[in-house]
Amino acid sequence: MDNHKVLHIITVSFTINHFFGKQFKYLSNRTNNRYFLGCTPSEEFFQLSDSLGYVPFPVNVTRSISPITDLVAIYKIYKFIRKNNIETVVGHTPKGGMVAMIAAFFARTEDRVYFRHGIIYETSTGLKRLLLKNIDRLSGTLAAKVVCVSHSVREFSNTDRLNSPSKNIILGLGTCNGIDTENKFNPEKQDLSLVNRIRSDIKIDEKDFVIGYVGRLVKDKGINELIEAWQILKLKYANLKLLLVGPIEDRDSISEESKKTIENDPLIIHTGFVLNAAPYFNLMDIFVLPTYREGFPTVSLEASSMNLPVLITKATGCTESIIENKTGLFIKNDSSDIIQKIEFYIENPDMKKLHGYEGRNFVQQNFEETKIWDLIHENLGY
Repeated sequence: MDNHKVLHIITVSFTINHFFGKQFKYLSNRTNNRYFLGCTPSEEFFQLSDSLGYVPFPVNVTRSISPITDLVAIYKIYKFIRKNNIETVVGHTPKGGMVAMIAAFFARTEDRVYFRHGIIYETSTGLKRLLLKNIDRLSGTLAAKVVCVSHSVREFSNTDRLNSPSKNIILGLGTCNGIDTENKFNPEKQDLSLVNRIRSDIKIDEKDFVIGYVGRLVKDKGINELIEAWQILKLKYANLKLLLVGPIEDRDSISEESKKTIENDPLIIHTGFVLNAAPYFNLMDIFVLPTYREGFPTVSLEASSMNLPVLITKATGCTESIIENKTGLFIKNDSSDIIQKIEFYIENPDMKKLHGYEGRNFVQQNFEETKIWDLIHENLGY
């Protein structure tokens, strides 16, 4: 499929670096394909287009259910496909996948690919669960190929009959894009002056033991349980800091008590949204993700690549992101278990160092981004 036009559809620009990075430039050099990216317009969306090698196509695709907005998006994508003779359409996440697959189906685009980044309805109940499940099923049914970002997601897809099992593809051990282990997430290639400046700005001392988290601060990520664990840990150990990198979101909101603790506790550093989280990993001793729902937790790969042991739940997709007792530890969605596992690394610094070292090796061998991009070309043809 060399010299083809490929259109990807996502909802928000926040995901661009995670879903693609420099994938388009790499594949374009290999195939001479031209890559278009449809996304809800933002300053970041347009700013990244040149450096990441895509042609921006602004289209309002909401993350929430919005029938009129969704119909408008489907029509705009349909017109764009027809006008630009797009030969491959790739939809990401349930909403991006739904509007992309419907538009591509009506535009008679044969090569339709849906990336199932997770099971969005996994923690929902009642009518909402039924609606979200059917949206995912519609995207899977209309797609010619479905990329499941983990073996767990594929098993879930087959059990719930979201599409024909023959459509499902997994890239290596999992993930949608892999990560840049050689440069961006290489602890030896960080800008130390930048790291030290951040350390100074957010008041982290060299002797502090830093518990880290990167991502959206929402209920589904287990932030409430992490804050509960923190309240006890900080009383037991001196020189302990909690570093939270990411925005607090209204959707799937954490408790008001957790918000107040994050805002008022001087030992909690909350950065809000940052465009590049890599230097913040340099400031952490361990990485904790007490999540309830994932597809494949790319952020845990980033942490491992930065020589950090990872504490993570056994939620869908997470079991494949670490090797237990070698690159990290599994935790429960329970503050007492989180406390126990964090204490293991506080009290065993040699194991902390060893698990971080083994984690980087694991990610380099299996999730280095160019290896995944080669698999995308081999399995999906674009």
